[in-house]
Amino acid sequence: MEKIWLASYPQGVAATIDGTRYASLVDLMEEAFRKHSMRQAYVCMGAFLNYGELDHYSRSLAAWLQARGLTPGARVAVMMPNILQYPIAVAAILRAGLTVVNVNPLYTARELRHQLVDCGAEAIIVLENFAATLAAVIQDTALQHVLVARLGDMQGALKGAMVNFAVRHVKKMVPPYSIPGAHAFRRALQEGESLTLQTVEVSRETIAFLQYTGGTTGVAKGAMLTHGNLIANVLQLDAWAGPVMQRRTDEALTALCALPLYHVIALTGCLMMGMHWGMLNVLIPNPRDIPGLVREMRRFPVNFLPGVNTLFNALLNNPEFQTLGFSQLRVSIGGGAAVQRAVAERWQALTGSTILEGYGLSETSPVASLNPPGHERFSGTIGLPLPSTEMVILDDDGHAVPLGERGEVGIRGPQVMKGYWNMPEETARVMTEDGFFRSGDIGVMDDRGFITLVDRKKDMILVSGFNVFPNEIEGVVAAHPAVLECACIGVPDTQTGEAVKLFVVPRSPSLTLDELMQYCKEQLTGYKKPRHIEFRTELPKSNVGKILRRELRQ
Repeated sequence: MEKIWLASYPQGVAATIDGTRYASLVDLMEEAFRKHSMRQAYVCMGAFLNYGELDHYSRSLAAWLQARGLTPGARVAVMMPNILQYPIAVAAILRAGLTVVNVNPLYTARELRHQLVDCGAEAIIVLENFAATLAAVIQDTALQHVLVARLGDMQGALKGAMVNFAVRHVKKMVPPYSIPGAHAFRRALQEGESLTLQTVEVSRETIAFLQYTGGTTGVAKGAMLTHGNLIANVLQLDAWAGPVMQRRTDEALTALCALPLYHVIALTGCLMMGMHWGMLNVLIPNPRDIPGLVREMRRFPVNFLPGVNTLFNALLNNPEFQTLGFSQLRVSIGGGAAVQRAVAERWQALTGSTILEGYGLSETSPVASLNPPGHERFSGTIGLPLPSTEMVILDDDGHAVPLGERGEVGIRGPQVMKGYWNMPEETARVMTEDGFFRSGDIGVMDDRGFITLVDRKKDMILVSGFNVFPNEIEGVVAAHPAVLECACIGVPDTQTGEAVKLFVVPRSPSLTLDELMQYCKEQLTGYKKPRHIEFRTELPKSNVGKILRRELRQ
């Protein structure tokens, strides 16, 4: 296959990366511990954790996990928001030769049961705020060891005690639970200090993470991401974004980590990239608290900001955010869902930073393509395949379509997963014979290699035989000055088979249905025009802020 995108690569970006640079993620992390031991690695609620401390705590916890009898490859679940305990837990699990299973702490008991049973986790590290959910399902799982963390564990003795008291007794954020035999996170760190971490043979082919998909195409599946998958994606992002970061070896950069670390975007883009670059990650436990997030950004001017469309939009609509200085902001990366042009243009006008829209999935660790750094304007595309990555547009039979035609996006590269955990048939269904992962997304590649994402295959609406793509409708409607957020779906229609239904959160109470209908009539051809419009106060969102069309359909 001709790699036409290479001619569009920025100067100095190589066509390939050397995935053998690190033997494992443990190798990558321990290099960071040596090189940046005195540099701050994380800050959360005013408490800092430097790389030397991360080395010490994760080594202690890794030794403690090994002492519990957990053998290489055993699955350990992590069920916490963005707090200092998270990077300690992930580093410890990997250093002990175990596999991390990231769990959304907001899961219901049903969702948690499915994931824990499916992965066969033998241990879990959970914040006590969510332990009641675990207690409701633990009897149905293979869990043998439970570590319970408290929010104030890493906040220092005095402040930590105050935080824990407030969380439990003032804010009532810890529902009652009973888990006999559970261990305290802080106590485990102390006990691990007197233990010796045993060296475990870990290779690039070893499974590092079971990263569960959001279940958008049925039952949630565990993507098996190897050490090599994550290493490759870190090195690909380094090759791509490193030059525009203007990074010097002696310079400490700051990243805003508002996306949850249990999601693959932050896992790679903040946690692993942070270690590779020796960055300070500003951890945001509750990204829905936009005023609190903005206060952290005022305290810590950021150089690197990965986000999703809804986060960028929410920040732009916060008056305090508009008063911040943005001279330090070097890279803004958008992913997770389509970045709307109206939002991107407002972001650039205010911050001076172009949102580099990228694309990827849990199955690709996650980034497969990204717009070149230095673009002066939002392109509306998902950019070019990263180094050592091939992307192709496929028809229903798995054959490449001509340039400019729509088809399913296929991805091949060292960041593509090993497969789905215990689901060989599902793995075979999404992989072509020549090793391309079938994404389920519809895209178009132009003659420069840039790919424009049209929509998800399953979200396409068929109106009187015409294909209607929700992203296009939403992009048009989002440009209306009185619209804050919007989403559209297809609904049954006796005349046209399906019709477009639009859900809108108004920015202004003066917006009327008639006004919006007239706007759509002016902007969209007849079959694309919404037949139904419903105003709402909010739209359902995933853990990273992606608007959930499937819930709107339900």
